Amino acid sequence: MHQRKQGAGLLGRGTECAVLDELITAVRTGESRVLVVHGAPGVGKSALLQYAERAARGLRVLRAAGVESEMELAFATLHQLCAPLLDRLESLPTPQRHALETVFGMRGGTPPERFLVGLAVLSLLSDASQSAPLLCVVDDAQWMDRASAQVLGFVARRLLAESVALVFGSRQWPQDLRGLPGMEVTGLKAADAHALLDSVTPGRIDRHIRDRFVAETRGNPLALLELPRELTMTQVAGGFGLLDADRLPGRIEQSFLDRIEALPEQARLLLVVAAAEPVGDPSLVWRAAERLGVEPATVLASGTGGLLEFDVRVTFRHPLVRSAVYRSAKPADRQAVHFALAEVTDAHTDPDRRAWHLAAATTVPDENVAAELELSAGRAQARGGLAAAAAFLQRSMALTIDTSRRAERALMAADAGLRAGDITAALEFADLADRDAQNEFQRARAHLVRSHITFATGFNNEAPVMLLTAAQRLEPFDMDLARETYFIAWASASFGAANRDSLLAISRAMRDLAAPEGPPGALDLVLEGYALLITDGRSAALPTLRRAKTAIADHPVQDLLKWGWAACGVSALLWEDQIMTDTPTRALEAVRAAGALSELPLYLHSLGVPISLSGDFAAAAALVAESEAVAEVTGVPMTQHTQLLLTAMQGREAEAAALIDATIEEAGASGQLNGVASAHWATAILHNGLASHGLALSAAQATTQSANLIVSQWALPELVEAASRVGDTIAARGALEGLADAAEPCDTDWAQGILARCRALVSDDDAAAGDLYREAIERLGRTVLRPELARAHLLYGEWLRRGGRRAEARVHLLTAYEMFESIGMGAFAERARRELQAAGENIRRARRSEEPASAELTAQERQIALLVRDGLSNPEIAARLFLSPRTVEWHLRKIFAKLEVTSRRQVGDALSSGAYEPGTR
Repeated sequence: MHQRKQGAGLLGRGTECAVLDELITAVRTGESRVLVVHGAPGVGKSALLQYAERAARGLRVLRAAGVESEMELAFATLHQLCAPLLDRLESLPTPQRHALETVFGMRGGTPPERFLVGLAVLSLLSDASQSAPLLCVVDDAQWMDRASAQVLGFVARRLLAESVALVFGSRQWPQDLRGLPGMEVTGLKAADAHALLDSVTPGRIDRHIRDRFVAETRGNPLALLELPRELTMTQVAGGFGLLDADRLPGRIEQSFLDRIEALPEQARLLLVVAAAEPVGDPSLVWRAAERLGVEPATVLASGTGGLLEFDVRVTFRHPLVRSAVYRSAKPADRQAVHFALAEVTDAHTDPDRRAWHLAAATTVPDENVAAELELSAGRAQARGGLAAAAAFLQRSMALTIDTSRRAERALMAADAGLRAGDITAALEFADLADRDAQNEFQRARAHLVRSHITFATGFNNEAPVMLLTAAQRLEPFDMDLARETYFIAWASASFGAANRDSLLAISRAMRDLAAPEGPPGALDLVLEGYALLITDGRSAALPTLRRAKTAIADHPVQDLLKWGWAACGVSALLWEDQIMTDTPTRALEAVRAAGALSELPLYLHSLGVPISLSGDFAAAAALVAESEAVAEVTGVPMTQHTQLLLTAMQGREAEAAALIDATIEEAGASGQLNGVASAHWATAILHNGLASHGLALSAAQATTQSANLIVSQWALPELVEAASRVGDTIAARGALEGLADAAEPCDTDWAQGILARCRALVSDDDAAAGDLYREAIERLGRTVLRPELARAHLLYGEWLRRGGRRAEARVHLLTAYEMFESIGMGAFAERARRELQAAGENIRRARRSEEPASAELTAQERQIALLVRDGLSNPEIAARLFLSPRTVEWHLRKIFAKLEVTSRRQVGDALSSGAYEPGTR
């Protein structure tokens, strides 16, 4: 049936057409579909995409095509696809609208992250699909620019319920589209291939010769159509000129070249102009051709042999024609064509294409062209096209004769490559900059880029030393940059180094820095405070850290995005529980607004840990869900610090143990030693809850060896408790001494309450121990740290019971039990229940209510339900979880049904009442 209605172009493609028919039907019924149609050149991918467009009756069709010469122009393919929808930008949330306007050059502003651009495109397609289902077709996807490929790959993975189909045609499977549904298009079956060959070879061919021709072309339709053109009937019939299948693309291209060679000179030159002009603008092609002496009337009279067509756009018969034309042209002709195209390209509306044409027309160093390319790199960077910026700068370097200027451009290219995530290119440019550097400042900056690359590959021992050296080399030239580098060096050592030697060396260098001119800023104070903490101790650092705390609170939140993730530790080092969430909350709001996904996991962790410590497990679970969504979108794994702590505090032994083991293995292998420290700390908490104190002791001891001051500080109470319970008084008293050094100088209820509780554990004086437990309960009761207060009641109750004061013990043990139950700390609650039973109070083991099958929420539904509970709207949830609002609405209908509710308020009630608890399925 398909063959009768499709004609020769789709001969034998019934199966493939059926797949496309099903895709279009699904989109008409409100579903989303993605398909990567891939196969060798000439196999018929474009014909299938054209079939899909014809079959998409009732759908709005958006088209784009990758162009080889545009691969360095950021968002070029994406702009083709979205251009018809730009009148809908006003319907997008402001950050998303600004992101698209920026990358399309419609406004200036801070370069948006590609994930925010992806979310904006997802929202734009979702909005447009409400008017009519969409079919988005991207042909020659192997030639998409990298920025467009990344964004469309993101969109393809987030489509769910938007009535949108996204269909790609590609020779190879593009890197950014891997993992998406695909359909390989191979050669025609023998019967169809014979029929197609017969249609273009008049006269009788020997069956064996015909079989061999079909076999060696592997049924490639373009080869079957084009190759007989280059052979005489005698050659075809006799079997001469048959080809090696491995050389098939080259032979097809050669067949086109033979036809090109037969054309008049002016027609050939016109083909080269069209091949070098990526937009397909007929006016631009003709104007450039006329500058080269091509007369339109002459060319139109002689024709182009059916290889080129002028309509709304200039199109080639096949992409292989374009590549054959361009590659076969003489170098001098190519340069002349690019120069002509540069002359007719508007320098104001399209400066980047003009600069690229000028670069292609230039074979010797030319500072004017190099300067234009540098400007283009700046514009690309402003639009978020970091890979394109690096490409512009690379070409600019090649055209730069001045060695010092070439080094500067190499440094800029290295930085752009690093921020684009192209580590290999960044290292290459840094090496080139070092080679061409004419002064120590350039060499220092090249070393800085290498240091950042090492740091970007994971917290490890090498990065802190490299960053320290870079900071010291930068001091004579740029103190602001040097200070920022010292800060990153300190943070990388504190949050990741396996030993403390690097941290001490960095801290000493920071302490010896000259005082800044004028009043110290927030960064200056944090630097000084962190340095003193290591070199002179907590008491010496406290005054500066307190000033830093105030300065951070008053600091512009946008500036915090550069280094605020490391400054979040100030309040923890001061044991300030009330404000521990303030800085990460402010920074997190700014990061979300900016769409800076690369920064988001750091701040989610910085907020998630104190939220967990406060006992708000539902809020912590929402942050974990958001972090998981970020990891899924970016493809960048990161230690789930909050989830480690949360599962350990909840006492979910099997889940926590699996997560801990995986973290230690994966984080250790990738150099994220901070993740290893967090995993050991979580292990200590888990096993203290389970009363497996021997295991808790060894885990806590491993944690305290970490250079991470905060995690090692928080592990000390676990170590004191575990050591005291197994009778290791030496370990307990040693840990208490470390805790006293960290907490005693800080006159806060958190510091003094924890210290009193731990002193009580190791006290030999019963009267003093009782006073210390009561002080701990009183002080911790004034904090937001409900789990710590509950543990103080538990330890006091256990101490009372062991002292034979069973009635008093039951009061505190029951308080602890009820608090643990309400917080969701299952293992600690069970420990309290067993103690109550030993004290003569029989309490049935807590049993969670049976959930109906209809309330079984998936992980995605759980995330959305928690955010609905927190009062977020559908568009806000969509932005938070990188979905479209329509997908959120679709999930919400399922959530309502499973929780048996009819309103958003009831979702919150269902979660709060225990009908569904975060972290359960």
